[in-house]
Amino acid sequence: MQLVNIGFGNIVSASRIVAIISPESAPVKRLIQEAKDEKTAIDATYGRRTRAVLIMDSGHIILSAVQPETVASRLDKDITTASNTSEVLEEKE
Repeated sequence: MQLVNIGFGNIVSASRIVAIISPESAPVKRLIQEAKDEKTAIDATYGRRTRAVLIMDSGHIILSAVQPETVASRLDKDITTASNTSEVLEEKE
């Protein structure tokens, strides 16, 4: 299971992330409000401005204070590192 840091020591499962989006548009703001009303929103901003919204496969919405590009690069780096590690382990066997 790969984990990705979404800021301030908060970590989520990379395989459960469906999308990483910016919170600026009106439809995303409505999505966030609906998730808060339904109690499926997880606020990981520590009181800071929301800069990225992570949509999870469980239907939960996670709010992060880290830019979407930063989360995506961390996710990509973790996946690349994991695949390289598994290739090395396969070669040793």
